Amino acid sequence: QVQLVESGGGLVQAGGSLRLSCAASGRTFSSYTMAWFRQAPGQERDFVAAINWSGGPTDYTDSVKGRFTISRDNAKNTLYLQMNSLKPEDTAVYYCAVRNLRYLGLSTRTAEYRDWGQGTQVTVSS
Repeated sequence: QVQLVESGGGLVQAGGSLRLSCAASGRTFSSYTMAWFRQAPGQERDFVAAINWSGGPTDYTDSVKGRFTISRDNAKNTLYLQMNSLKPEDTAVYYCAVRNLRYLGLSTRTAEYRDWGQGTQVTVSS
């Protein structure tokens, strides 16, 4: 099992930026594909972005393409999400997650991620 701790959330005005971090421990971080999901009040947890275990291929949900960038630093066991041009509809709790098995590719499905952080709140005011 891996422990994940998110940070970097907060309150920002529309058009602003935030950088989320997710510190991982407990498993070989560099062997696992990782992702960010988000959950707004009363909504399901939705896929935001994923990055392959190798650090190469990435995937984004359409609504954040061109605004968000996912990255990872395997030496620091840390996952990042740079969020620019934020919109009120980006308001949610953001979670990082680790894929269920080593060396698997990208996935947008919550069921294929086994370990989750506690989440960090992002609020974008209009």
